[in-house]
Amino acid sequence: MSILPEKAKCVIIGGGVVGCSVAYHLTKLGWTDVVLLERKQLTSGTTWHAAGLIGQLRASANMTRLAKYSADLYRGLEAETGLATGMKTVGSVSVALTEARKEELFRSASMARGFGVPVEEMSPAEVKERYPHLNIDGVKAGVWLPTDGQGDPANIALALAKGARQRGALVLEGVKVTGVTVEGRRAKAVSWSKGGESGSIQADHVVNCAGMWGREVGRMAGVNVPLHACEHFYIVTEPIPGLTQMPVLRVPDECAYYKEDAGKYLLGAFEPNAKPWGMAGIPEDFCFDQLPEDFDHFEPILERAVNRLPMLAEAGIHTFFNGPESFTPDDAYNLGLSLEVDNFWVAAGFNSIGIQSAGGAGMALAEWMETGEKPFDLGDVDVGRNQPFQGNRHYLFERSKETLGLLYADHFPYRQKATARGVRRTPFHAHLDVEGAVFGEIGGWERANWFATPGQARDYEYSWGRQNWFANTAAEHKSIRTNVGMYDMSSFGKIRVEGRDAEAFLNHISGADMSVPVGKIVYTQFLNAKGGIEADVTVTRLSETAYLVVTPAVTRPKDQVWMRRQIGDFNAVLTDVTAAEGVLAVMGPNARKLMQKVSPNDFSNAANPFGTAQEIEIGMGLARAHRVSYVGELGWEIYVSSDMCGHVFETLREAGRDLDLTLCGMHMMDSCRIEKAFRHFGHDITCEDHVLEAGLGFAVKTSKPDFIGRDAVLRKKEAGLEKRLVQFRLSDPEVMVYHNEPLIRDGKIVSHLTSGTYGHHLGAAIGMGYVPCKGESAADVLASDYEVEIAGRRVKAAASLQPLYDPKSDRVRM
Repeated sequence: MSILPEKAKCVIIGGGVVGCSVAYHLTKLGWTDVVLLERKQLTSGTTWHAAGLIGQLRASANMTRLAKYSADLYRGLEAETGLATGMKTVGSVSVALTEARKEELFRSASMARGFGVPVEEMSPAEVKERYPHLNIDGVKAGVWLPTDGQGDPANIALALAKGARQRGALVLEGVKVTGVTVEGRRAKAVSWSKGGESGSIQADHVVNCAGMWGREVGRMAGVNVPLHACEHFYIVTEPIPGLTQMPVLRVPDECAYYKEDAGKYLLGAFEPNAKPWGMAGIPEDFCFDQLPEDFDHFEPILERAVNRLPMLAEAGIHTFFNGPESFTPDDAYNLGLSLEVDNFWVAAGFNSIGIQSAGGAGMALAEWMETGEKPFDLGDVDVGRNQPFQGNRHYLFERSKETLGLLYADHFPYRQKATARGVRRTPFHAHLDVEGAVFGEIGGWERANWFATPGQARDYEYSWGRQNWFANTAAEHKSIRTNVGMYDMSSFGKIRVEGRDAEAFLNHISGADMSVPVGKIVYTQFLNAKGGIEADVTVTRLSETAYLVVTPAVTRPKDQVWMRRQIGDFNAVLTDVTAAEGVLAVMGPNARKLMQKVSPNDFSNAANPFGTAQEIEIGMGLARAHRVSYVGELGWEIYVSSDMCGHVFETLREAGRDLDLTLCGMHMMDSCRIEKAFRHFGHDITCEDHVLEAGLGFAVKTSKPDFIGRDAVLRKKEAGLEKRLVQFRLSDPEVMVYHNEPLIRDGKIVSHLTSGTYGHHLGAAIGMGYVPCKGESAADVLASDYEVEIAGRRVKAAASLQPLYDPKSDRVRM
């Protein structure tokens, strides 16, 4: 007789450290009706062979917050459950062998200070003092993180499972999930088999914590979970005489990490050319399995390691290990509510940082499931960021060759993926390619980021300073500010909202008033119940019953599903029309002259004022011209049916030669938008940033009837702002900022930059960042002295609450 229940509030699929953490945290919130199903034994997939490194500094404030939570959780688990986790706070040392890596490490040290993580920069001599076994030949510098640690991965998972059981969860081994029944947009039941038995459990929620099986389990429910297994290698030495407890050591320039454990060394690698595994599926009987040795593949790592840690030369190899780990297309794990099914959750694809991430990820997911709202911004890892095509097996196979190695590659700004490229191309791609475009990739879209001059190599030369395209983008920027430029915006998401209730529906989800005339363009935010920003969009009224919502390129799937989940009884249909139209932006003081050369329509302020769209003839074709700008200049975004895109591009390009029309890229757009203090969704504004504190109150109309977030906006107006989004201009014209650099107010770190790049017209690095200001006026905020810390150096910055460029927005209305 089976002990499996027929119903449960939640069924968790997968008994690795992440599944155990989700069960632990749900029961901690009072969920007792939780069932975890593990196909073989707990930890038997990839958890059991993890290295157990528990670092605390991640690439963003919230990811660091989750990693810090994990470490704190693991320290207390033994007292709670009686199971030792092996958690030791040994600290970590990372060393640089190049000047570029030194800059990266010192920038990360500054970032750590901004996030409240203890950190110390070290000279080579100080590195040697901290890590005496290290050969410091070639070492330029190092960073010491004293609160980093290491633990026993399997015991951490087992302790979490025990904690969940103690609070009523059913944790069952040897039960294989064979299917997920979905009706409409809800998962109804999970089918299972155990020995000769089979059955199903009706569930209110299903959580996919299946690790390297995560893609296949997602497919059972029609859910896209992009990940692919790769071979991950490490060796464990025989005991080494005299070896005592040491910090974790990372030498990323040699692709290696070192962990001392019980007088032995574990040496692991994240090599640049990884070996994907499991292309034909994972063997049915896989349980605590190892993969075949490949010493030839690992030998270069070992040779460098013996030079770097000479004591390894005399040490015997006890274990040569090769085991699978799952990797995602962008090296960020998949967490959250799926786009396809309204009660199917995901926590999978942890890119070899599953142990340090599991505690925080389980906590965040459990809180999201409890309240129905993200507890804070999780955009870095939200499973909804993935594009549908990214579940393609061939794509994942090709991309996974690169993503493992990227963990230890130089994390240069603007670094582009090299593998699995060319999947999504705009209708203008071939024309731009001929003109010298250098493409970057986002969400699979190939986008012209900058244009090479004749004879210039069409490649990125990465650095932390001014990269090889700096002058190219400066010239593009100048053309937009002083003449006319054109760039491709086709990748931005386009969602058509149509139906008799389209206006009422958009008024319900938008902060702005959507009861506008046909042809009007409205800038607005979709808010959540706390007044946070779920999406930052422009909405154009196309007819009495139809609107076009334009979103950032990568957020279109997530934004459309968010809209669908709010639709309720409204009579409206949402359609993704992104690929139906190409978009060329024609921007600059001479944009009107160019438009008048190619179209008989009237582009005057009287006929086509800023914030309106009109149907036009262009060349021998048709288009829709939207007078709106993300670069802060006079201009139009030209929406063209895909079949006419080639003709319209050629028409504009030819007509523009007399005007010295310049083709421009996305780097120019970013530089121009930050001079205007236009917010960048995902960086400057997220679901946890209140729309008023983001300085976007002008786009919210509380005078209209109830809309999502209205009460939160009114409450904030009454209570006052606790922080303000401020624009900063750095005093040193040579420095570069990107994001997450600490922001110092009157000598104290108070925050960090949310975004940054070089403002070519202003002649300085420009950044955005939130300044805490509870009880303060705008004048109080501006009265302080500000600095930005870059790689340990503090640079003075001037603060502004108005755009530093064209503060009254006269230029877009020329």
